[in-house]
Amino acid sequence: MSDMDRAAMLDALPYARRFARALAGSQEGGDAMVAEALRTGLSPVPGPDGARLALFAGVARVAQRQPEEAQARLPRIGRMLLLLTSLEELDPATAAAVLGLETEEAEAMLAAARDHLRAATAARVLIIEDEAIIAMDLQQLVESAGHDVVGVAATEDEAVAIADRERPSLVLADINLGHGGDGASAVERILARHATPVIFVTAYPERLLTGRRVEPAFVIAKPFEPTALAVATYQAVTRDLPMGAG
Repeated sequence: MSDMDRAAMLDALPYARRFARALAGSQEGGDAMVAEALRTGLSPVPGPDGARLALFAGVARVAQRQPEEAQARLPRIGRMLLLLTSLEELDPATAAAVLGLETEEAEAMLAAARDHLRAATAARVLIIEDEAIIAMDLQQLVESAGHDVVGVAATEDEAVAIADRERPSLVLADINLGHGGDGASAVERILARHATPVIFVTAYPERLLTGRRVEPAFVIAKPFEPTALAVATYQAVTRDLPMGAG
């Protein structure tokens, strides 16, 4: 691998981690999938975004070697297509190429996965966000996806209090709460009391995807797309894939 290839791969690693963590349902499982993809080798993909696409394809191959759970509510290939097109913002044709599918086949699978997403079980969501307009947007998006918002917290202490009272099934948290504290600290305090999946919303997702410390499994970037939020919410609540990388 040339110095340029190595640099491109390092730049692409945070995005591969984001995809793999969302797919696996945990930081540990997702990072293990990325590590396995790197160990087993990556097929080169031409173009300026080739390193990122090669890593996505490698992670997908690792995931496809794992046994599909019999009770999985959404087939793995559908989950990967949703994550690649919404969270990673690939067009359907590129996502299809990453997964070794024909574009028409991928588009049909993607449509079926989106239909399933709209019919998914509702979650009880706590939103932690100090900017009122963004909090309103998040609440509207969450509710339009069929979920219930049990509270909106602007500060760390408020978030912990609502979580203790409402026992949400999902926490959607901003990292920076301004003068109201720290979103990551609020989540840490909540998780010490309740086992609850968490999605972090941040303008700088790459800072949470270094693989060097305890980091979130689910990260979406500001500004976010409604479908990306819906897919991350579904993955966080259902976690159909096994945690490990095999």
